Amino acid sequence: MIVVTGGAGFIGSNIVRGLNRRGHTDILVVDDLTEGDKFLNLVDGKIADYLHKDDFRQRIAKGQIQNIEAVFHQGACSDTTERNGHYMLDNNYRVTLELFQHCQAARIPLIYASSAAVYGAGPVYAEDPLYESPLNVYGYSKFLFDQVLRRHLDTLAAPVVGLRYFNVYGPNEQHKGRMASVAFHNMNQFQAEGHVRLFGGWDGYVDGGQLRDFIYVDDVVDVNLFFLDHPQKSGIFNCGTGRAQPFNDVARTVVNTLRASRDLPELPLQELVSQKAIQYIAFPDDLKGRYQSHTQADLTQLRAAGYDKPFRDVQTGVAHYVRALLEQGRI
Repeated sequence: MIVVTGGAGFIGSNIVRGLNRRGHTDILVVDDLTEGDKFLNLVDGKIADYLHKDDFRQRIAKGQIQNIEAVFHQGACSDTTERNGHYMLDNNYRVTLELFQHCQAARIPLIYASSAAVYGAGPVYAEDPLYESPLNVYGYSKFLFDQVLRRHLDTLAAPVVGLRYFNVYGPNEQHKGRMASVAFHNMNQFQAEGHVRLFGGWDGYVDGGQLRDFIYVDDVVDVNLFFLDHPQKSGIFNCGTGRAQPFNDVARTVVNTLRASRDLPELPLQELVSQKAIQYIAFPDDLKGRYQSHTQADLTQLRAAGYDKPFRDVQTGVAHYVRALLEQGRI
């Protein structure tokens, strides 16, 4: 049995489908469906069982779940604006620590979700404490467990891999609300209002010019499965494309892909702005000093571990995403 925590969530449900494509169906999904909309992400997935996250935590503590082959630990609060440190450290750090301890005792491979948020404002995004300075308690909750893994790397009884996700986008993120990707928000804005909105210039960047490492969720799944296939590998690895692209690239790709679905021609950025299809809003005061204006994964460690597949750029991944949601009738 393979356990996927957060398995009804965005990345977790895509990992379930990635496992299904390999023929794995003996999957235990752990999540919290108190707000039940996330069930939609599991409808087309083949799983063996579901447990609420609190039940799973208790049963793991009592050693009541047997025959686990591997754990993909994706469950966490990913709201970077959440300020309740008590909740965040229990939900993100303490649960991960408990699961780590169980997996080590039972010699179970563990692949868990870390985050590029550990790097704070950068500008270097390499897996080294020298470059890690989280800007919010979410980033700190991930940073804290990464330090636990580092202390145990030389004495592990079973493989453990932490993947520092950069800006992930793709299907099954519709439940995330404001924490959904800019691509998802841009799609819905354009369909509803005929334009998309981006932050205006700040921190030395032009309107819509802030740069992020945007990674398509299928690429994230491939990285996760690579480490399942290579249990001799342990450590902390960036999970991004190694390519920083501006928010303008996302918006332009969204708008032009939706225009193409209406048999309208592709337009350059300047024309989309002049036609008000892309609009800019003032950069929010409450994000100043707490916002990553530029991220770009250093892939040296990931490539050294043997992962050699290419990553989709924004133009390819976002266009694929838009077309997928159009075909499903979700936008």
